[in-house]
This record gives sequence, C-alpha cells and structure tokens, in this order.
Amino acid sequence: MKTTGRRRVPLRVAIVGAGKVGTVLGRVLVEEGARITAVVSRSRSSARSAAAFLRCRTHGDALTAIPPGTDIVFIATPHDAVAGVASTLARLEGLEFGRMGACHASGMLTASVLEPLAERGATVFSFHPLQTFPRSFPPRRIVPLARGIWYGADGPRPGLRMARRLARTLRGHIIEIPPEFRELYHATCVVASNHLTVLLSVLREMYGRVSRKEAPRLDPFRPIIEATVLNVFATSPASALSGPVARGGVETVAKHLEAVRASLPALLPYFTRMTLETARLAIERGSLTPERREALENLIMSYMQDSSTTGNRK
Repeated sequence: MKTTGRRRVPLRVAIVGAGKVGTVLGRVLVEEGARITAVVSRSRSSARSAAAFLRCRTHGDALTAIPPGTDIVFIATPHDAVAGVASTLARLEGLEFGRMGACHASGMLTASVLEPLAERGATVFSFHPLQTFPRSFPPRRIVPLARGIWYGADGPRPGLRMARRLARTLRGHIIEIPPEFRELYHATCVVASNHLTVLLSVLREMYGRVSRKEAPRLDPFRPIIEATVLNVFATSPASALSGPVARGGVETVAKHLEAVRASLPALLPYFTRMTLETARLAIERGSLTPERREALENLIMSYMQDSSTTGNRK
C-alpha cells in the first residue's frame, strides 16, 4: 500500500520592524512559501509599504495587529528597542504564547532579552543574519543576497530547533553562539563587514595618491580582490597568503613602509599594524625562516614606534 506524507503547513510569521532586515527576510520567507501574518512598525506608512512588498494585508503601528495563530514573531527593530517590544508583546491578550515562537535579529543581544515572552510560554531564540543590508539598495535588490545565508542563534533547545526550522525556510543555516561570547561574535561580524569596508577605503586613498585623483574608482583592483577571496574560501587565509611578507622580502617591505611614511603618514599606523598581522599569518603558513621572521618583526616594530608620533590624523 502506497503512503503519502502529510503536507507541511506553511510557517506563519509576523514581522515587527519594517526596515531593510525585516522587509528583506520577510520577502524571502514569502517567496519560499511562508505567510506573513502582520507587519508592525512605528510608522503606519512604512508598515503599509512593507506589507505590500510582503503580500500581507494586516499592518499597523501597534503590536495588537498581530493575529492569533502566528507561529513566530520576528522582531527586526534596532537592538535598543527589542526589550521594549518583548515586554509589550508579553502583556497582550489573545496571542497563543504556548505554541508561539519569538526571536530578534540583533547581533549584540542574546535570547535572554525575550525573557518576558518566555515567561508567558513562548519559545524564544536570537536569530541574527550574517549579512549586510545596504541602505542605498532597495529591498528587492537585497533579496537574492539574503537567501541561503547564516544566522547567529542562541536560546534554549526548543528555541534552537525553531531557529533551524526558520533558517531552513529561508534556505539558510544557523551558527550556535554561546551567550557569553555574543559580544565577541558581533565584533567578528564587524570585522567581516565594517573592517573590510575600511580596508577598501584605505586602498582607495593610497591609489588616489598614485593616480592623483581624489576619489578614484576601485575597478582595477576588483579582479585581484575577487581572486583573493575565492582563494581564501577554497583553501585558508594562511594558504592563500602571497606577496613580499609571505616570501620574507625584508628589503621590499622596508621600501613599502618608507613609501607610506613619505606619502601618506596618516596611514602608517594602519599599514604597520596590518603588515605585522601579515607576518603573523606568514609564520602560521611556515613560509618564513627564523632569520627572516626576526628581521621582519624588528623592521615592523621600528616603524610602529615611529607611527605613534607621525601617523596621527589631524
């Protein structure tokens, strides 16, 4: 006798916060078969706009717009508003807390901020998307970049199970973050996004001096950047490392440091620090002899001492 499995009921999600994160992830959910039950925002107009994008008829500026039967309330507000939203939600009547999940998208906060909801019986978890949501991009342009990403999650076991279900619906994955490492996790995300942006800004400033343009385009460097990133993900940072530091080219590194000090002294602290980190990676790679390692470290440290007085920006 042939049997058929039961069809899974689509996930019903309410979005609190009509910014880029809630709107984009809500759209991915819709396109993957979930249903948005309500969109709530401080502004009725932003709630209305997001609801239209998410094919949702229920929207408003009050949490009472969230209907019973919602499976997960996804709080996508700024992190300093999450606690207030959780407290207000916990005071509402009519929601089926015992069968409802609640999560937030903050990178800094753990699931503990949702304790008022947990006390009402809701299953709580954090669910931070490891992706940037550029303000200059319309939501529709970000949606393809938000499908299949990773989410930093924590919470009790039932919460993590629900986090995995939500991630699967988004075609994504979760990383369990121990609560005591939440701030370090968020700092790690800052390195992945903000520090990379700063590195490219430094690149543009240095190239601007070479090309004699105030704000040159970075297009000539795109192939080398993309090839480097591909190499790192295909192997490892240490295996992908190349260049004069990895080869122990003390003479070349000395000329680089001197050129930066002469032309862009304000960048000397950054350049020396990054050169030192490059040397550390070369040591991990095993490409430096003890003699070259000592010579590089002595050279770099001498410029780091100089940079403390010559590299301060006005």
